Amino acid sequence: MSSCVFCKILSGELPSYKIYEDEYTYAFLDIAKDVDGHTVVIPKKHVTNIIDCDPITLSKVTEAIRLISKHYVEDLGYDGVNVLNASGKAAEQSVFHLHFHIIPRKEADGIHAWPNFLGAKHSLEEMAEILKLN
Repeated sequence: MSSCVFCKILSGELPSYKIYEDEYTYAFLDIAKDVDGHTVVIPKKHVTNIIDCDPITLSKVTEAIRLISKHYVEDLGYDGVNVLNASGKAAEQSVFHLHFHIIPRKEADGIHAWPNFLGAKHSLEEMAEILKLN
């Protein structure tokens, strides 16, 4: 897709700081520079989000996320990672090419990467009935 910023990165039209690449995926540093090591992992195939992604592409992306996260913790001394994804405009997805953010973490780093939710409005029983898949 010619207007997709991530596709432009993949084609070399836009620069990036590559962290990892394989046949199916590409990982690079987020240009926001909001957290040291903030990494974006994308499939090379353009898919909008996790909802329209085929199982093979999604498995390749999650394997890349696992490899990178393991490297950050086992080889680079981070204590953990946050893996974040937004799928769909209502979920605040800003680039409509499937992507996951890896935020490398250290104990007591002061980063608050988890959303502050306001509290559920319905009981667990009600939501289980509404949301169950089978």
